[in-house]
Amino acid sequence: MEPDPRFTLANERTFLTWLSTALALSAGGVAMAAVPADVFVPWIRTALAVVLVTLSALAAGMAYPRWRNIQRALRRQDPLPPPALAAVFGYGVAAVAIMALILIILAA
Repeated sequence: MEPDPRFTLANERTFLTWLSTALALSAGGVAMAAVPADVFVPWIRTALAVVLVTLSALAAGMAYPRWRNIQRALRRQDPLPPPALAAVFGYGVAAVAIMALILIILAA
């Protein structure tokens, strides 16, 4: 059975949002890695870049499987699968914010 097109399109928009998020995280990681070593504490800057790029890879890598699983559930009229990486992204972004705060405090 075909799901309501609105749900399919909403699922597609969510997929594209995951990809946009992955791109933004990747850009942030690359930008952080490109900051001159004398501006921030190098090991925190590197850790921040690694966390951002890792989150980017997870977001991009899990976007399509999540879209596919939700689409399958919509077609079968099954319950939607839970967001498997929600905690990872929540805590990951919190870790990035804490590391950025440390960088700002140490640079002052």
